Amino acid sequence: MQPENEALHEIGGMIRQARLKAALTQEQVAERAGISRPRYREIEKGTAAARATTLTNVARALGLEMILVPQAMLPAIHSLMRPHEDEDLPAFAPLPDGGL
Repeated sequence: MQPENEALHEIGGMIRQARLKAALTQEQVAERAGISRPRYREIEKGTAAARATTLTNVARALGLEMILVPQAMLPAIHSLMRPHEDEDLPAFAPLPDGGL
């Protein structure tokens, strides 16, 4: 699978998980986002790209916000998002190449 297609499927899967967690139907999210249900379905399945404004509207319909994060910060964000068994661990550690 090409990187673009992988990204579309990953985004679609995250949107689907958020919709299910919010106990909303595709129709409800589409209506709140101001798009058609077929268009929403394509985005959720990862079969079609969407403009940033459309993704922002979908995210907000699900009670989420989209943000741009430097890739170097991803380990820190992933660390903050996972449950911690030992609260004494640092939130993140520097990458071997000296990045964050």
